[in-house]
Amino acid sequence: MKKYLITSREHYTDTPAVFRSILQESLKKHLPDFALYRDKSNPHYATQADHFLGVCKNFYGLKAFLHQDYDLAAKLGATGVHLTSQQFDAIPLAKDLGLEVIISTHTHDEVHIAETMGADYVSYSPIFSTPGKGEPKGVDDLREIIAMTDIDIFALGGIIGDKEIEALQESGAFGFASIRYFQ
Repeated sequence: MKKYLITSREHYTDTPAVFRSILQESLKKHLPDFALYRDKSNPHYATQADHFLGVCKNFYGLKAFLHQDYDLAAKLGATGVHLTSQQFDAIPLAKDLGLEVIISTHTHDEVHIAETMGADYVSYSPIFSTPGKGEPKGVDDLREIIAMTDIDIFALGGIIGDKEIEALQESGAFGFASIRYFQ
């Protein structure tokens, strides 16, 4: 199962040197296959995204994604972009720029739309209980959507330790994405 590390301002900060150090250690410790720079409130997002990509380049085979901004992702040479569930129309625009696309989904319909529109992956959430994210979908629902589609699905939401990873092992998920698991 693939591992997808997602950054958060709370854990990684927005101070460049501290950010790079924490990210380097997290990547070294967990060796994820994918990583996302996500910080919705950093006024210097582009600069920090460049730092993020610089650290990620030190890890062979790591796919590095930026959040929402497909133009910036292409400009800085990211592997791809992780779009929000409000950005379905951006899928073909990002693909035209040569980016891999992950899009956030929360319903079976959204997963099917993402697949039809050419996204490479989806994150599907919340699988487990997560503060402020609504009712968890559970592993059975995850299995159900995996059986109905060919797109690669990252389970997301409430994945904080080995207990959740073990529950996902038999689901058929392509991988799992998390902030807290990788801290």
